[in-house]
Amino acid sequence: MQLSTKFIELNAKKEAALLAYVCAGDPNIEATPAIVDSLIKGGADIIELGLPFSDPVADGPTIQEASERALAAGMNPDRYFELVASLDVDVPLVCMTYYNLIFQRGLDKFVKDCVNSGISGLIVPDLPAEESEELARSCSTNGVDLIFLIAPVTTDERIKMILEKSSGFVYIVSRLGVTGARSEVTDATAQILSRVKTDIPKAVGFGISNGEQASKVVAAGADGIIVGSAFVDIVASGDNVNKRLEELASDIKSGCKV
Repeated sequence: MQLSTKFIELNAKKEAALLAYVCAGDPNIEATPAIVDSLIKGGADIIELGLPFSDPVADGPTIQEASERALAAGMNPDRYFELVASLDVDVPLVCMTYYNLIFQRGLDKFVKDCVNSGISGLIVPDLPAEESEELARSCSTNGVDLIFLIAPVTTDERIKMILEKSSGFVYIVSRLGVTGARSEVTDATAQILSRVKTDIPKAVGFGISNGEQASKVVAAGADGIIVGSAFVDIVASGDNVNKRLEELASDIKSGCKV
């Protein structure tokens, strides 16, 4: 399923999307399908599957440690695409990874592997929009959305440039720093949402971990809520993982009513 189709569907129901991140292969490759199924059962509308990299510069300790566990369990690009292709889901899948892995595999090959495995979108946090032309061309040719990040410090001029290159949705970074759950949603979230003027869906990430926070962000104008570290913490605990993932997804999704 394409991302645009899902956002149109949710808009008709007056709902924001819940985009749930997990690191593929954490704690092991065999566990990932059940983790994904639990998140979808809880209400996740889009699954963001991290392809782990040894130096995930945009990620905080929670997701860094998840990447380390996945790499230690044998996750690599070949196994990643095999795993994604094996998933039996009816929601869009997005790959989040770092440019080194894409470059080493070859841009066209990587994007075609995304298509063949069922991935609809690609997030590359360490690839500036200004340097994305070659990857963007391959994504456009193959029907894969290339998703860029906009942060509170991004200038209005640069926001305009990023929006011209964006498709699927634009990833709004709600605050400065790296990924990780936080206790409050700051005023900066509403401010950056008001500055991003576009018809492309706006999904907010970095720090959201419960339904109350999700509700505040949706009220501020978000079309989607991106949650990662709160889910990854549950995976890391090893305690009743699938049931707790479903329950947390359900709680956050409850805050996604427009």
